[in-house]
Amino acid sequence: MSPKLHPSGGFDVLVVGGGIAGLTAALAAADEDASVLVLAKGSLDSTNSYAAQGGVAAAVGADDDPSLHAADTVAAGRGLCRASAVEQLAAEAPARIVDLKELGVAFDVGLGREGGHSRSRIVHAGGAETGRRIADVLTARVRAHPRIAVAEGERVLALVTAGDRCTGVVTGSGPVAARGTVLATGGYAALWERTTNPLGAVGQGLVLAYRAGAALADLELVQFHPTALLDAKAPPRGGEHVVGLDGFLLSEALRGAGATLLDEDGRRFVDELAPRDVVARAIAAHASARLDLREIERDRYPTLMATLERAGYDPADEPIPVSPAAHYSIGGIATDLDGRTRVPGLYAAGECASTGVHGANRLASNSLLECLVFGRRAALAALVEPAPVPPSNGRVRGEVEPEVTPAVRRQLWRDAGLIRSAAGLERLLAAPGLLVRLIARSALDRAESRGVHFREDFPAESEALAGHIVVRRGAAPGLERWS
Repeated sequence: MSPKLHPSGGFDVLVVGGGIAGLTAALAAADEDASVLVLAKGSLDSTNSYAAQGGVAAAVGADDDPSLHAADTVAAGRGLCRASAVEQLAAEAPARIVDLKELGVAFDVGLGREGGHSRSRIVHAGGAETGRRIADVLTARVRAHPRIAVAEGERVLALVTAGDRCTGVVTGSGPVAARGTVLATGGYAALWERTTNPLGAVGQGLVLAYRAGAALADLELVQFHPTALLDAKAPPRGGEHVVGLDGFLLSEALRGAGATLLDEDGRRFVDELAPRDVVARAIAAHASARLDLREIERDRYPTLMATLERAGYDPADEPIPVSPAAHYSIGGIATDLDGRTRVPGLYAAGECASTGVHGANRLASNSLLECLVFGRRAALAALVEPAPVPPSNGRVRGEVEPEVTPAVRRQLWRDAGLIRSAAGLERLLAAPGLLVRLIARSALDRAESRGVHFREDFPAESEALAGHIVVRRGAAPGLERWS
């Protein structure tokens, strides 16, 4: 059933993206009696959320408190966390878990612990299938909701503005008007050659927002997951993400359950539960690293173990070769705590947004939580926007971007990977693709090492750079401090 349109012919809320952030936003708006359209470039059953193996962090244990969760998030963020965003994230977390249970998500018994957390506070569903389990429930609810329409296989080509306000989008099928447009398009970590992401995760939503006048922030901050499968036997990937080959994520939940990292001599060399940037660089400093799963309860992770076996490994008999891979983009479209961008009528939530909540290093299992908390807040805020403007009265704000080629991905991995320097970043300033150049510019401006951003030519933190590097069309990059 299609929802009733707003009297002016558009929708109350237009959501671009079908992952957990987008689905959460759609349900939150529709439950307030709004008409909602969800646009997804693929199927709702194939979003990046489905691949999220980690859980949802929430202070729901008897020995825990949101203030402790917030303190761990701030500690991991290395001086860049926006305090108000962290407080909001941690405070709302328990309620969002309750919401999911009421919607029908069946969580596992007990709480897990992951790197950087001082308590066991990770809620899992199906072991390492948390993203899939949550997405399945939310997808079913969205499809069944009488006030939500879904258009799958619909690519957004540009945003539409009237004056300084976003009034909707243009898709391959034509324009769509809305009171509020919520971008939930995911991140850009697939710009790097070695990645845990589907190859379509290249930041298209960020480019759309930037072209329309929104600000982008923290683009240099991309988290490299320490333990992605290093499969030397795997053939090169083509146009799609093939589970089980090189770059397949080995969840942090495994290390939380006791899996250890071994060097080429079979010795442990790092605290497996240290923040991800610390573990990733420790692995990169060794000739080889393997994740030893032999002593953990492997039957808690049946899908993951089956994938390893299909890839030719026996996790009960041999440690698994691993190496860091680009995993999560901390940078994104700059927003406030209600998802508002600097373009009226345009909102962003999830991995495509930059609230400042993660600082310079995302704490494990805060990403799905971010989708739930800020996806909901963005949708509710969007409901106060004025009535839709007919598309014919607006201006299309978009330009064609070049395709992201394997050569571009190799260049980013080489010049803006786990360890960076000015020489490589300067080469990227001439790369094809707007977002690649903006990443390089931001990384050059952050002439320090902080969290996930490591400059071998500036190996220490600089107090002068304890802020967010913000880029906006027609303006020089600037450093902002957010409270």
